[in-house]
Amino acid sequence: MNLGYFLLISVGAWEVMTVESKLYTKCGLAHELVRCGFNKSYVGNWVCLIESESGRDTSKQTNKANGGKGLGLFQINSKEWCQFGRAGGKCNAKCEDFLDEDIAKDAACAKKIQAELGFRYWEGWNRSCYGRSYPSTIVNACFPPQSG
Repeated sequence: MNLGYFLLISVGAWEVMTVESKLYTKCGLAHELVRCGFNKSYVGNWVCLIESESGRDTSKQTNKANGGKGLGLFQINSKEWCQFGRAGGKCNAKCEDFLDEDIAKDAACAKKIQAELGFRYWEGWNRSCYGRSYPSTIVNACFPPQSG
């Protein structure tokens, strides 16, 4: 076996193994989204979308019909929004950055997608959240009114 090839495989495997992922609780995710600058009145839609797209798992990867990969919590499509190995795509981001537990870049890209194309960009939102009361129940459960 060629030493260069062996080193490439070893480094690639090490990078895959060092990715830290996180599986959020529903309310933990809602609060993290607010910390990332999402409007609280839309957080229920975002949590519902994320539950449907990735099961709240930051390391989720899926194959998309267009040949791209759905990446991370928001299942951001690699074909258009990011690039593997270096920053690129419409979000000027590395696709690998959407697979770790730091969701700041994911959140910024998801906001950009939503501003450009709306929630309907995400099949999971169309299927599970559109026209349903579930998103508002998330906000009520995770951000109860303050008494006093």
